Amino acid sequence: MPTYAYRCRACGSSFDVSRPMTDASAPAQCPAGHDDTVKLLTTVGLAGRADSGGAPGAGGGCCGGACGCAG
Repeated sequence: MPTYAYRCRACGSSFDVSRPMTDASAPAQCPAGHDDTVKLLTTVGLAGRADSGGAPGAGGGCCGGACGCAG
C-alpha cells in the first residue's frame, strides 16, 4: 500500500499516511487533529541498472570500454 506525505498548515508538522491508491486524493487529518493539510509531492528513488537490450558493457561509460579501463 502506498505511503503519502502530508504537512499540516495549522501546526506545521509533517506526517505520512498509508492508504490505497483509490484514496490518494482524499483529505488527511494531522495527528494533532487539524484538517488543514496538504499532500506533499514525493519522488521515488530507484537504484539499479536498466537493461538496454544491447551487449553487456556497451553503454560507453567507465568500464564500458570508453575510458580504457576495461581492457
